[in-house]
Amino acid sequence: MPLTLAPEDDALVAAARLARQHAFAPFSGFQVGAAVRLRDGRIITGCNVENATYGLTLCAERVAVFKAVSEGARPGDFEALAVAADTTEATPPCGACRQIVWEFCRDVPVLLASLDEVTVVTRMADLLPLPFDARLLR
Repeated sequence: MPLTLAPEDDALVAAARLARQHAFAPFSGFQVGAAVRLRDGRIITGCNVENATYGLTLCAERVAVFKAVSEGARPGDFEALAVAADTTEATPPCGACRQIVWEFCRDVPVLLASLDEVTVVTRMADLLPLPFDARLLR
């Protein structure tokens, strides 16, 4: 069953697009913005921040989640994620981001957007169907 956009998703996608403008991407030139909506209605944004040693680069999704945590959010507080990039194809989170998003946000709706439209609306469980979850091992 395909997901549809909720009325509050417009603001979430707009925040991700705005966050993209703050990206620090001098090496790839690929700017990405992300925004998470918390259950209390707050929207927290992040952008990708590159480093000359690519392994130290942070993706927009992880920045948004970690920023939300640094502002008091905890697992269970997250309601949705939007990712925006200047592409015609959807730009889904990388594997590392999928794991982080799963651990903090669980099976939230994920909106993948270009600068002009939302190209994919899905859920985290579809992006990461077999997540590693230490909580399940206890």
